Amino acid sequence: MDGPHLRVLGGFTVRLHDRPVRLPLGAQRLLAFLATQARPQDRTHIAQHLWPDLSEARAAGTMRSALWQIRRRLPGMVTGDVVTVVLGPVTDVDLWRTTRYAFDLPGNGGSSCWREFIDDLSCDLLPHWSDDWLTLERERYRQIRLHTLETLCRQLTGSGDTQPAIEVALRAVGADPLRETAQRALIEAHLADGNISEAIRQYDSYVQILRQTLGVAPTSALCALLPRAPYHRKPR
Repeated sequence: MDGPHLRVLGGFTVRLHDRPVRLPLGAQRLLAFLATQARPQDRTHIAQHLWPDLSEARAAGTMRSALWQIRRRLPGMVTGDVVTVVLGPVTDVDLWRTTRYAFDLPGNGGSSCWREFIDDLSCDLLPHWSDDWLTLERERYRQIRLHTLETLCRQLTGSGDTQPAIEVALRAVGADPLRETAQRALIEAHLADGNISEAIRQYDSYVQILRQTLGVAPTSALCALLPRAPYHRKPR
C-alpha cells in the first residue's frame, strides 16, 4: 500500500513512502484516537474526548487545526464531512491489521504466519501516553493480544511446533505473569516438547509469584497438568 502507515502499538509513528512524517502533538492525538475507532466519529465527540479541559469552542478549534495539519502533510489520511471524521481507506493501521488477525486466528489456522504479527502482539497500545480516553482502549487491546497469544500457542503446540509455541507463550507470560491461562499454555508447550523439568520449573515459579503477590494457590486444573511423581512439589 502506497498510503500512509500509522503505528500505535508500542509507540506512535506515521510513515509515508517509508519515511517518517513529523506531526504536532494535537494531530498525533487525533490520529491515535481515530485508530482506535473503526467507524466515523462525531467531531464534537472527538473534541470533548481529546481536549476535555478546553471550552467547546476552543476544543473544536484545536481539532480543526489538527485536521488541517494532517491533511496538509498526509492527503487522504483523514476523510469525513462537516459532522464526522474517519481514517481514510488508504491508511494502513497496525492495530487494525493485528486485531483482524486475532479475530480470524481461531477459525483459519493462522499459526503459519505468526512471525508477521508476534511483535505487535507483544506491544501495548501507546504505552507511554497518559490520556484518560486510552485507558479502556488499552485494556481492550491487552485482552485481545493475550487471548491471541494463548490461542496461537495452543495451535502451535497441537501441530507439534513446540519451540515456536514456547516462544509465543513466553510473550504472553511476560505481558502478564499472574495470568494462569498464559502460564498453562507455556507449561503445556514444555510438556509437549518433552521437557518435564522445564514444565515443573515454570509451575514452581508461578506458584511462588501467586503466593507472594496474591497469597493464593493455582487452580486444580493447572496442578493436574503435571505428573504425580515424587519430585513434583505441590504448593503449600
